Amino acid sequence: MSVTENQPATEQIDGEPTDAPGRTVRAAGAVLWRDGTGGPEVAVVHRPRYDDWSLPKGKLDPGELPAHAAAREVAEETGFSCVLSRFLTRIGYDVPAPGGTAPKVVDYFAARAGGGSFARNDEVDELRWLPVAEARELVSYPHDGRVLDAFEQLPAESPTVLLVRHAKAGKRSDWSGDDVLRPLTEAGQRQRDALHSLLPLFGPVRVYSAPRLRCEQTVAPIAADLGTRIGTEPLFSEEGYLADPDAAVARMLRVAAGTGPALVCSQGGVIPDLVTRLADSGGVTGLGEVASRKGSVWTLTFRRAAGDNGAAPLRLAAANYLPDPIA
Repeated sequence: MSVTENQPATEQIDGEPTDAPGRTVRAAGAVLWRDGTGGPEVAVVHRPRYDDWSLPKGKLDPGELPAHAAAREVAEETGFSCVLSRFLTRIGYDVPAPGGTAPKVVDYFAARAGGGSFARNDEVDELRWLPVAEARELVSYPHDGRVLDAFEQLPAESPTVLLVRHAKAGKRSDWSGDDVLRPLTEAGQRQRDALHSLLPLFGPVRVYSAPRLRCEQTVAPIAADLGTRIGTEPLFSEEGYLADPDAAVARMLRVAAGTGPALVCSQGGVIPDLVTRLADSGGVTGLGEVASRKGSVWTLTFRRAAGDNGAAPLRLAAANYLPDPIA
């Protein structure tokens, strides 16, 4: 679910065959960007096999999530590591298959380039860093232009919060102790481990949690990797939120305004209403019912009003839902 998601278009392009007739081919890619003298520059790659210019992308490996595939394909095709930020759009088209065609769906993310350097490889023989307008002129397929349009809808460097619902901790009725201390179950530990693989792709540098053991356990491995403490946020617990939702919304906006992407772990009685309030106050429409399964993630992207001098609070600009990574 995303406010930036497009309906798949049908285009016979790309030349990538599949041996599964009629079965949807899943792929992911990214608008890889870096700072340029006049604004962001994006990476466009040339694939000699098809003699085309495109954005980095590729098929999902078995069991792989789109975010994993996007980061992996960026590294394989361009030689650069990256930090993902917001989901941009989903593009659909047909690819050749035995006896006809098969649908292909590609999820695209914005991704800031990290360390690395380009070297010719089996898939790509040239990479160009270009301003977005020039990249739009160079790419071979209309759908890449639409992806670049989605990228330009917000500043490339936008504040991001990863809002996570804690992993599974069993039923409250089956726990005889203090509910604050109810721990993750074995299934919850598997979700925690999957999140430990997924969430670092988005580069969080700060970690916050509702004062619940299950919430803290969900994000503890990431905090340990960062060498940082988990900031306790009572307003993101169910009782704290219900007592003062406006204060919780204001606190989330202050978290978003901090330096670097933030990770926040909260509860099912908080997340749907919190995301809805942020969306309403930011003018974000099209979310529908706000899902919040255990182990799921909302990537929230914020911005200030145009021309603001930094004094006004941030407003939600885009939101994307990532389901439980092992569902």
